[in-house]
Amino acid sequence: MDTYISEAIRYVGADDKDIDLFEGQYVVPNGMAYNSYVILDEKIAVMDTIDVRRQSEWLENLTQVLGEKTPDYLIVSHMEPDHAASIKVLAEKYPHMTIVGNAKTFQLIGQFFDLDLAGRTLAVKEGDTLSLGSHTLQFIMAPMIHWPEVMMTYEQSEKVLFTADAFGKFGTLDTQEDWDCEARRYYFNIVGKYGAQVQTLLKKAANLDIRTICSLHGPILKENLGYYIEKYNIWSSYEPEDAGVLVAYASIYGNTRAAALKLAELFREAGVEKVAVTDLAREDMAEALEDAFRYDRMVLAASTYDGGMFPVMEEFLHHLKAKNYQKRTVGLIENGSWAPASGKLMRAFLEGMKNITVVEPTVTIKSSMKEGDLDKLKELVKALA
Repeated sequence: MDTYISEAIRYVGADDKDIDLFEGQYVVPNGMAYNSYVILDEKIAVMDTIDVRRQSEWLENLTQVLGEKTPDYLIVSHMEPDHAASIKVLAEKYPHMTIVGNAKTFQLIGQFFDLDLAGRTLAVKEGDTLSLGSHTLQFIMAPMIHWPEVMMTYEQSEKVLFTADAFGKFGTLDTQEDWDCEARRYYFNIVGKYGAQVQTLLKKAANLDIRTICSLHGPILKENLGYYIEKYNIWSSYEPEDAGVLVAYASIYGNTRAAALKLAELFREAGVEKVAVTDLAREDMAEALEDAFRYDRMVLAASTYDGGMFPVMEEFLHHLKAKNYQKRTVGLIENGSWAPASGKLMRAFLEGMKNITVVEPTVTIKSSMKEGDLDKLKELVKALA
């Protein structure tokens, strides 16, 4: 893993390979990276702290970089505990260190910690700067990406943008994997609701000469930065990233599953190259959400259950709505043995979202798929292909 930034800007974060659920809900098979940085100059600034889970390792890394020196500033870009849980221990270790944040930062510090910071705070606002010597920090407010106190810091001399959670991803730094997949899953599940705010940030970033992006999660980005910025532009504007179809199903005894798998086969036969299929009861809900935003089309297939939708389908739709799912075309398959109702209910849920086109026909399966249902599936493929 490449954590080198420059002689003056050092990485002091840590990998967490033992965590099973990030934020108590997201499966992270490759763990998480908690990133923290130090800028060494006439004045020394620590850029965020770390999750308490890796606090000891972080303090060792910090001590190794500082030697006998003491930090003058702690820059707090985000108060979520995976980055801010060690503020108190650092403030107590270095009692003359100034804490830098905005007004909302200090409100949240008071909520998380019993900590007297009288005379030790520096409140900044949009565009304010702080000189460390040869390095100058410029503060950029980024509210609701994805908490109200979030701010970013641009170091003017080396042209490094410290982006808080933006441009982060799941996975430790030593995980060898494609950035896009886990960054996309991270973005839509954690930041996805706040696309308008991300668009505002991107407009601010367009006025900066950025050579390095240092996020609080994931790798340090040094090359082809336009690629990552363009991904964020696509994601935050809710435009589809790829032409393709997600078939998401919720099946009780396997009959709805059989219809969903047959539909996926028909899409491939019709020339749709990218077809993802997910079992909402068994597979990662966060990955299903990622695929829903990635592709321009989706089919929902659900059994009727107690006169409503099968619960995992209802949960999936709630996740989509919470993250502002929009600008997509959707098809429906319902199943029911005596009173199919899931199609109508899924349609009503989707109609509450922005710019969603629900195509006809809704395919109704009575208990199990029959030969005559194949033609209905083909009609649905034609409407979506």
